[in-house]
Amino acid sequence: MAKNLVVHVGKAGGDFETVEREIAAPDAGEVRIKIDACGVCHSDLFTKEGLWPGITYPRVAGHEVAGVIDEVGSAVTEWKKGDRVGVGWHGGHCGICGPCRRGDFALCVNEQITGLTRDGGYAQYMIARREAVASMPEGLDAAEAGPLLCAGITTFNSLRHSGAGPGDLVAVLGMGGLGHLGIQFAARFGYRTVAVGRGPENAALAKKLGAWKYIDSQATNAAQELQKLGGAKVILATAPSSKAMSEVFNGLSGNGKLLVVGASMDPLAISPVQMIGGRKGLQGWPSGTAPDSEDTLRFAEMTGVKAMIEKYPLAKAKEAYERMLSGKAQFRVVLTM
Repeated sequence: MAKNLVVHVGKAGGDFETVEREIAAPDAGEVRIKIDACGVCHSDLFTKEGLWPGITYPRVAGHEVAGVIDEVGSAVTEWKKGDRVGVGWHGGHCGICGPCRRGDFALCVNEQITGLTRDGGYAQYMIARREAVASMPEGLDAAEAGPLLCAGITTFNSLRHSGAGPGDLVAVLGMGGLGHLGIQFAARFGYRTVAVGRGPENAALAKKLGAWKYIDSQATNAAQELQKLGGAKVILATAPSSKAMSEVFNGLSGNGKLLVVGASMDPLAISPVQMIGGRKGLQGWPSGTAPDSEDTLRFAEMTGVKAMIEKYPLAKAKEAYERMLSGKAQFRVVLTM
């Protein structure tokens, strides 16, 4: 009988290990997915190093999963074998906590998280809860779709809820895995999109991705340059640098908002006076749920937003993870099966 080849972490801080497991059958409310591709995200560090509270081992990382449904549970009617689907960070919700009762499933206090509280996509097959599954358009390549289920949904979903409208000045801080997608989404939303990066070498790429202007934060004061353009309605902070976020905050216009999606553990250095003077705001944003993923994937297919990726076979998951951590990948690393 065929086996499921998986790459798991046996203990906190342990190495990635390739092992064979039985191919599990889905429970009543679950589906089994034959995986075509899985993105390697910086948040996989939580699994590898045991940084998530309550994580148990062994655990299979990976929450940017693209594949095809291979089997459905007995209670599942909305999915069928052969459906192209994706699974992101949100691995399911309880339906009964306060946020769930109000329909805010992304803030479920008992949220399941793919690759952290349940096994993820560093494997040939995975089991997913029915509500965590997103339909994937036929026109999207699986390897390119994978990063859209984390970096993509995070930038797309945060921007569309940011309060910015067509024609507003929106800056994207950082041109990495999140930022290169954020620039594309911002431009296609009709914003006057300004990319803020480090070094002159990023200027051509920023323009290619759709940016109206590029600001080199190494050569100039980015906040002052944004003010010269009238101030940003929104600054989407994708670079995981609290220092960079703090330094660019004064580039906001009145009633502007610093929208944080780049995960950093360091505190921000923003004073109450900076916020009060221009009624400026600060907000964080997580990814979203399966319907948000579907919106992201459809919009990307319709407008041509694409993740720039480097592919590695599943057997080289350790190498792929190290490439991601190096910060030298252009721009997302993806495992293919």
